[in-house]
Amino acid sequence: MHRPEIHQTSPRLWLIGGTGEGPVVAERLLQRGWHLTVSVVGATAALAYRPHPGLTLRVGAIDGEQGVWAELAAAESVGWPYEVVVDGSHPFACVVSGQLAAVCKQRSQRLIRLLRPSLPGPASILSNLEDLRSRALQGHRLLLAIGARQLSAALACSPGAQHFARLLPSPRALQLAMAAGLAADQVACLRPGSQLEVERSLIRRWRITTVLARQSGGVTEQLWQQLCAGTGPQLLLIGRPAEPAGVQALSQNCLLEALVLPQ
Repeated sequence: MHRPEIHQTSPRLWLIGGTGEGPVVAERLLQRGWHLTVSVVGATAALAYRPHPGLTLRVGAIDGEQGVWAELAAAESVGWPYEVVVDGSHPFACVVSGQLAAVCKQRSQRLIRLLRPSLPGPASILSNLEDLRSRALQGHRLLLAIGARQLSAALACSPGAQHFARLLPSPRALQLAMAAGLAADQVACLRPGSQLEVERSLIRRWRITTVLARQSGGVTEQLWQQLCAGTGPQLLLIGRPAEPAGVQALSQNCLLEALVLPQ
């Protein structure tokens, strides 16, 4: 397939992405002639992006507002500023989204938030973890699929339940699980988007009656919606946080329509 020539006169875009919609959006934009800088947190996320002459990958956490400012300023200093910044970070990455919104507003930099859809399903939405206290969970076998950092708070908010956790396979996640008081046989380490049957086997093995996850709008939430449909466990979702005020938020299709280049 013919690819547009990439050079310094090509329009430039900074995408803060991950392994969700990011690679698809990047591929489509590259085909249209955009030059992309894509920021991902780790090397594993970077593998989801195919090499391309118009793609520059930045691997590692953005260093707060200072890091956002430095990236935008560096692009300007070489005479090739970003025409637009696309925030494709996780819906619960509130800190990153807030930092991008603050700096882009100060610099009058165009910013678009990539908005994930709301998924249909049997879930009950909680406004926050504290809402867990109002649920009748005494004696329930509760699977926590909310990330390691919130484990201690989730246990404190559901004292009558027997807890299990599904975590990322990282030493830090295991440390936090052990610190929260979970035993080794109460923890499973799996990467996001693992096959449906693997997660179903985990639910059967632990005889899970309730799953607590996050309303991410991505493949992980879709997986839990499928597993908990019908006669499956009840599904509780922590509602996604509000987007930063004043930031344009678009679905994937609308984002791609908004970034069509003139021929």
